[in-house]
Amino acid sequence: MYKYFFKRFFDFWISLVALICISPILLVVTIWLHFANKGAGAFFLQERPGKDGKIFKVIKYKTMTDERDAEGNLLPDEVRLTKVGKFVRSTSVDELPQLFNVLKGDMALIGPRPLLVQYLPLYSKEQARRHEVRPGISGWAQCHGRNAISWTEKFKLDVWYVDHVSLITDLKVIFITIKNVLMRKDINSTTAATMEAFNGSN
Repeated sequence: MYKYFFKRFFDFWISLVALICISPILLVVTIWLHFANKGAGAFFLQERPGKDGKIFKVIKYKTMTDERDAEGNLLPDEVRLTKVGKFVRSTSVDELPQLFNVLKGDMALIGPRPLLVQYLPLYSKEQARRHEVRPGISGWAQCHGRNAISWTEKFKLDVWYVDHVSLITDLKVIFITIKNVLMRKDINSTTAATMEAFNGSN
């Protein structure tokens, strides 16, 4: 019952109340990033696969500039990541706009993170099961390593969540996520400013 009705009910109302309560913070961060990103804008919209692989546009705060080299190629992530962006990312404030996605029904508060569309053909049959539920702002994998674990480990945790969706599990994820955010744990991978791209084997 929780998985098929109450989860969505709670997601909608919690997201609505949260957006109303934090709207002043969102306004300040939006203005702050607008200037810090050197004209690149404050928001980042990108197509991601949701439940059953349905494509939607995820909304996040933009933490990097659009600076390019002489050939017109984007500079490396660690170069484009601004000081403001680094703070916004380390505190997970960049995830807050996704509450609008939850409100719309594209996402849930808790679930496997929505990844890039280009990864869809790379998943094994078992890994693809992560799309049996709505993607979430935080998930079982995020509170058990986030960007500090391998893709293989992350997908195993995602599928475990799909098979164990419950109110208790979601409450555990919320509690651990809040703790990790306060401690700023596992924001980056061990080798880059962001998680390395998935290539089907890592």
